[in-house]
Amino acid sequence: MSFFTDLAHQYIDGEWRPGSGSWDIIDFNPYDGEKLASIPVATADEVDQAYRAAERAQRQWAQTNPYARRLVFERALRIIEDREAEITETIIAELGGTHLKAGFELHLAKEFLREAIQLALRPEGKILPSPVDGKENRVYRVPVGVVGVISPFNFPFLLSIKSVAPALALGNAVVLKPHQNTPICGGSLVAKVFEDAGLPAGLLNVVITDIAEIGDALIAHPVPKAISFTGSDKVGRHVATVCAANFKHAILELGGNSALIVLDDADIDYAVDAAVFSRYVHQGQVCMAANRILVDRSVEQEFTEKFVAKVKTLKVGDPADPQTHIGPLINSSQADAVTAVVDQTIEAGATALLRGSTEGNLVAPSVLTGLPANSPVLSQEIFGPVALIIPFDGEDEAVRIANDTPYGLSGAVHTGDVERGVRLAKRIDTGMIHINDGTVHDEPIVPFGGEKHSGIGRLNGDSMVDAFTTQKWISVQHGRSQFPF
Repeated sequence: MSFFTDLAHQYIDGEWRPGSGSWDIIDFNPYDGEKLASIPVATADEVDQAYRAAERAQRQWAQTNPYARRLVFERALRIIEDREAEITETIIAELGGTHLKAGFELHLAKEFLREAIQLALRPEGKILPSPVDGKENRVYRVPVGVVGVISPFNFPFLLSIKSVAPALALGNAVVLKPHQNTPICGGSLVAKVFEDAGLPAGLLNVVITDIAEIGDALIAHPVPKAISFTGSDKVGRHVATVCAANFKHAILELGGNSALIVLDDADIDYAVDAAVFSRYVHQGQVCMAANRILVDRSVEQEFTEKFVAKVKTLKVGDPADPQTHIGPLINSSQADAVTAVVDQTIEAGATALLRGSTEGNLVAPSVLTGLPANSPVLSQEIFGPVALIIPFDGEDEAVRIANDTPYGLSGAVHTGDVERGVRLAKRIDTGMIHINDGTVHDEPIVPFGGEKHSGIGRLNGDSMVDAFTTQKWISVQHGRSQFPF
């Protein structure tokens, strides 16, 4: 595939070149193990070159008329539309994403680019009154300068664009580091789109590397003023610590352990459909996935029977087959970890209503119930196709169980009474929650983010302005101030 052949390089200061590290990142197809690309890693010196290039290019970009800046994003959108078939093939090959997943990712990527077009014109200044006679207080919105973006492997094209495009639209430059399992979709493909869209050299740089090579160079470097990280809470904690020590703003979109709650008056068939999608989309490798499905005991039997029956219809296999629902996990470590969690949970006393087999990186769906109250799996994120069905008696118990986790990203409540659902949703400690819908949602203008270990800060819409600009107070004294000496 041409993308893998052409884009297996670093992209620094408008140039495609190999990294100078002494080892390669190997990009594999997680379904069949095919070697897609071999990319020499970027060194800490090349990270420095990327940041210095971004710093040089940003000054002029910030002074560029925002109406001119937004033309880049209009062209980028057209490029993605023109190359959609090839990008889809790349997502399937590099991520093991199904056709449905690739379509979902590309749809949202285009929506976020459309929002970036508008975002270029969004920052507004203020003139505030002063208690000092003759003084005018002006508050300007200005770019932070250079932004470091670290994207994950599950939705790499979308989640890179989601931070990169707004940061650029608001007048910043960016250094992007994709996950080492998705260096093309999450890194060089994004750079190629913007290069072809006419983005000036140096404004977007991509370094394909690993912490084993560069340590904390990407986040501790003196140039970037903000770091946008999407990934695990373990790594996010480290990113936050380094950012704090170096006086940088950290935007952290981390893991989840979301609960989908089915109340006694819910439409059971609809709730089943929402729960199956929310748990098994992209093999469960979604931070917003419904890790835990909480069901009122009065409807537990009906829900569980219908849920298991629907899960049994999901086709596991080659993600290139349009009929496939469940493709491979990203790598063997993830497949082994998910399989071990299921085995350990069953050994600890849980009941397997459906026990999926593991073949290579293909992990078939499992459905577990009867979990002991102290089961570790109840409070952790499972990044794979494993559903936990947990009965409850009454709303208070549902709230207690839903909140009994260190995470707070997404959630859902199913009920025949919308306002009852809203009242319950307000009691759940989570950044986002949806009434009579799934748990997996992202929209360009709605604040996206989590509570507790699920992250710090928000993205999307006006939150992008908060994330990637800062406020600057300039006062003008039109008269003469009186000084005490």
